[in-house]
Amino acid sequence: MDGELIEALSEPTLLVRSGLVVMSNAPARAVLGDWIDGRDIRLAIRHPRAVERLLDFSARGSEELELARIGEAERRWLMTISVLSDGSKLVRLLDRSEAFAAEKMRVDFVANASHELRTPLATLIGFTETLLDRDEAIDAETRRKFLGIIHDEARRMQRLIDDLISLSRIEGERFRAPRETIALDLVVREAKQNWSHTANEASSTILLEIEPDLPPIPGDRAQLIQLVDNLLSNAIRYGRENGHIRIALARDGNKVRLAVADDGEGIPSEHLPRLTERFYRVNASRSRAKGGTGLGLSIVKHIVERHNGRLQIQSQVGKGTTVTVLLPIPNGVAGADASIERSGDGTAKAYRQPRRA
Repeated sequence: MDGELIEALSEPTLLVRSGLVVMSNAPARAVLGDWIDGRDIRLAIRHPRAVERLLDFSARGSEELELARIGEAERRWLMTISVLSDGSKLVRLLDRSEAFAAEKMRVDFVANASHELRTPLATLIGFTETLLDRDEAIDAETRRKFLGIIHDEARRMQRLIDDLISLSRIEGERFRAPRETIALDLVVREAKQNWSHTANEASSTILLEIEPDLPPIPGDRAQLIQLVDNLLSNAIRYGRENGHIRIALARDGNKVRLAVADDGEGIPSEHLPRLTERFYRVNASRSRAKGGTGLGLSIVKHIVERHNGRLQIQSQVGKGTTVTVLLPIPNGVAGADASIERSGDGTAKAYRQPRRA
């Protein structure tokens, strides 16, 4: 077989004859080593199943094998073996690492979602069965307590299902560029108003620091409100009692910088890289007790990615956590003239008409 043809292939490719590597291309040598040409296939590919098939001289036609631990340990490969007319075998390694990681993520997601739903569902079934089986023996105060638990667990399931639907919708729109022009300061003010009552109940104070005359940004209004809502919800939930939550909004070069900071317990540094994973919790029991679904920051991450932004999380144990979102400003936009549209219920909508430089 023509060596130039093998060398031109983009995936790792070998030509094997009588158990020896006759030739290989650069991608194959990058994965298996520069020394493999002319070597025994058992040394070039140290994988029992692959070696067994490559040394089966009675094989005809083509076959495929899924392999792991060739080259880097975390890589996954689909090996295709084609027997040529002279008995040589053309071996191609197709990298399936991303597909494997995506499938693992899907399986983990389904398992985690099932677990998160199963826990409140078991509580609902247990308390309702108790009320049905022992209704006459349960006093009014205990009945009210049981019904309160049932209500709280049902609401918890509702929040989780709402977040799952929201995450699915955001992922489905991730390749669709937002078309609205949004005044982020109005979004922030609306979110603050939405969460003021909850903050007061938690004895927390929300402080705003908004730079004047911020330029508008392209965005999805509903998603940006959800982003700020999720950040505020986390800050209130995990902030210090009688503490302060600071929302700062300012221009940062060619971006608008939104930072939400609390003065709560903070998060150990080893947890920070995983905070945006679905259902990841620093303290699972504490998060569930405070009503968290484990999806809030994952939703934030996906919204930021759809808006071509950047997400940063900084935290110090004992001093609190700051989540920063950087969203790009369109080229040529210097400032904005604000106009607020109001819906029938009087709710302010955050839009701006851009003023071009």
